[in-house]
Amino acid sequence: MRGDRFHGRYESSGRVCEHPSCREPGEFRAPGSFGNSFDGPGQWRWMCLEHVREFNAGYDWFEGMNAEEILRAQSPASGWQTETAAFRPTAGVDGMPRWADFNDPLDAIGARVAGIKSRAQREADMAMDGRFSRDEAQALETMGLGLETDRKKLRRRYSELVRRYHPDRNGGDRKYEKRLSRVVEAYQLLRKSAAIA
Repeated sequence: MRGDRFHGRYESSGRVCEHPSCREPGEFRAPGSFGNSFDGPGQWRWMCLEHVREFNAGYDWFEGMNAEEILRAQSPASGWQTETAAFRPTAGVDGMPRWADFNDPLDAIGARVAGIKSRAQREADMAMDGRFSRDEAQALETMGLGLETDRKKLRRRYSELVRRYHPDRNGGDRKYEKRLSRVVEAYQLLRKSAAIA
């Protein structure tokens, strides 16, 4: 599916507008008949431009919610209590603070920003050291290693991270595959580096 000059328009692929009296192509999506919740609309219904505009004019996302639920949905901290990837116990594995360790969303955001800034600063320091290329500095950061890394530390850290991210160590779950791939790439680059004795 791809959009065009009308925001939200998709080629119909044979879909017909779901309005009972319309046979135009259903190229615009609207929230479905079930499941509008904090997680989104649940299911889409497809309509022509005229009928999706009509539908949107009368749509009320808060329909069926009581006053307390509406207030909670409008809160700036809405969703804070929901476990996302950043809240899970494994969220801090790359050295970033875990959101679950904070009671206040602003403290958590501040800590993550500081972590990102300090990570960028460490990468810049390593690259400016002269011994490491920028790619090698990023690889060291991926591995969670500093400038004083030797081959023994590199191999030990690589072994530790592979054990942590490998699907066999996570009940067959492949959710850490991308991290594992980055670790392997970083290790392959660093093991050939002349800067690591």
